[in-house]
Amino acid sequence: MIDVDEIIEYSQELTLLYVEDNQDAREMTTMILEDFFDNIVIAVDGEDGYEKFMQNSIDIVITDINMPKLNGLELCEKIRKTDEDISIIILSAHNEDNFFMDSIKYGVNGYLLKPIDIDQLTSLIATVVQKFKYINEAKNNLHLLEEYKEATNQSAIVSKTDLKGVITYVNDALCEISGYTREELIGKSHNIVRHPDNPPAIFKEIWETIQNKKEIWKGIVRNRAKNGKSYYVDSLIMPVLDLNGNILEYISLRNDITHIMNPSKQLNDELKDAKAPLLIYIKLNNFANIQEFYDYKTVEEIQRKVLHYLQEKFSEFYSFDKLYPLDNGEYALVLQSTQYMHNIKEFIRELRDIQESVEEEKINLQEIEYNISIIISISYEKEKILESVKIGINRLLKTKKTFILANNLASLEQIKAKENMKTVQMIKKAISSSKILSYFQPIIDNKTQEIVKYESLVRLIDEEGKVLSPFFFLEIAKKSDYYSKITTIVLEHSFNILKNCSVDISINLSALDIEQKSMRQTIINLLDAHKENASRVVFELLEDESIKDFSIVKKFITQIKEYGVKIAIDDFGAGYSNFERLLDYQPDILKIDGCLIRNIEDSEYSLSVVKSIVTFAKEQNIQTIAEFIENEAIYKITKNIGVDFSQGYYFGKPAPLLVGNKE
Repeated sequence: MIDVDEIIEYSQELTLLYVEDNQDAREMTTMILEDFFDNIVIAVDGEDGYEKFMQNSIDIVITDINMPKLNGLELCEKIRKTDEDISIIILSAHNEDNFFMDSIKYGVNGYLLKPIDIDQLTSLIATVVQKFKYINEAKNNLHLLEEYKEATNQSAIVSKTDLKGVITYVNDALCEISGYTREELIGKSHNIVRHPDNPPAIFKEIWETIQNKKEIWKGIVRNRAKNGKSYYVDSLIMPVLDLNGNILEYISLRNDITHIMNPSKQLNDELKDAKAPLLIYIKLNNFANIQEFYDYKTVEEIQRKVLHYLQEKFSEFYSFDKLYPLDNGEYALVLQSTQYMHNIKEFIRELRDIQESVEEEKINLQEIEYNISIIISISYEKEKILESVKIGINRLLKTKKTFILANNLASLEQIKAKENMKTVQMIKKAISSSKILSYFQPIIDNKTQEIVKYESLVRLIDEEGKVLSPFFFLEIAKKSDYYSKITTIVLEHSFNILKNCSVDISINLSALDIEQKSMRQTIINLLDAHKENASRVVFELLEDESIKDFSIVKKFITQIKEYGVKIAIDDFGAGYSNFERLLDYQPDILKIDGCLIRNIEDSEYSLSVVKSIVTFAKEQNIQTIAEFIENEAIYKITKNIGVDFSQGYYFGKPAPLLVGNKE
């Protein structure tokens, strides 16, 4: 059975000259031939065909017979005088003996009758293409033989086996890297040096390639030396054939690539092999600053010199195979935990001492002097050991600490991830079942004690009917696609309540919301739809350090203020909010952070900070709101120092807003 795909694979690389004087036949046949050939040169008669043959590098000719100026057989005769080996196929509507005899005379490779039979055409092209396939394979084999000679001359790792895969020859390089003698290897199969962690499929693929297909196999194989250590080889394995295509033996040429193999893969492999690994994971403490300050070559040189220094330093205390240089200023080494588990506290104390001594070292690079500073994460659990130490490094970077025992951190993160997925599913169900609601908390005028605003606060009703505050779901939502959907729902609820409410509605809006073009457009659309009430909308801006383009936020604030919208800065006086943002936002209201208000009865510092904020706000004609008014005492203090509005459980908890019997 003819493999059409295989034929096309070879024929697409060939250039076909197609000669036909009949335009309709030429167009129809060309459409068929385009399935087999990417490069087709078309001629309209025999004379045109010969000119184009001489002008182009042609591999195959398909020509009609009856044509003006120069018929197909005459064209074949002229072409044969120039190229005796080119493949020629005659295409004709005539089934006459004299045509066949003449075509044989001129060495035609095949004869097709019109109309074209696809199966006959495919079979004929397959016969012609097979010649090119064998020529290419012969060229490749000759080229590869030259490569083998060169590789052998350069002391490659060489072995030969018989038809059953039994080793019959090895060179010195294979003995040296494997640790086996020639006598230990000859007569054995290659399983003696192959690492057991290699997937079985790779060897099935090798035998399929070299034995059944009689082709060359190339790939990377992980081997294991006599002492149990891994090494990696870039292998080329080929069958040696006689003139009849029969396999005589197999030859393998390998290059040791252990030193250039991906260090992360080597580290993973060593951890898999180790029965009781103790992983020490090291990171340059200020690597982000190094990358920002120095050019690429300098950063690479710093990492290289640190690698050399740490290799020597840790070798003074521990025995290990290799210090692995990883990405982003990170390094790792593997010890046997059984040597240290009897007194792990003493081991950690010693390791901390080494870490402190490293701080005293400097690296000199021409005119640059770099002080080494490292953080260390260690683990001696068997499962997920690498994941745990990496999580440990991230925790150290966040907490600004320098050392962590990271056992089981990966498992804990997995548990956390499962909980996060449950929360995401809960959010998804709540959105689909309209269980994302807006609750409203009153904001009181401190002079009149009347409600002058409501803050719109999101709530989620779970499957058990429990009302959940944002604390239980909003941060998880921010890491999924559902956060913007929640924001949109809250916006729509809040704007709809304006119709049935005479006071201001305050809506939380994060800088991350504003960065989204779709969210900005949603807000503009809502303002356009509620223009008559837009002046009663207050947007409380929640800032975020991860904001990417602050100019977008500034421009959007300017745009919505044209609708009469008021701007409040939430959680002012603590966290990320600061006085610099006042120049950018030009707010109408400052909401004083609850942590200052909550402690204002007992903390002179909190009282002083709040007084300063109020004084500043009054000078700038900015209103102030105190959050977390929990009792009468706090209310009186904030009122007496001049805070304009109060919000907290003392005046009312968040709840559905009922106005005129409407929620």
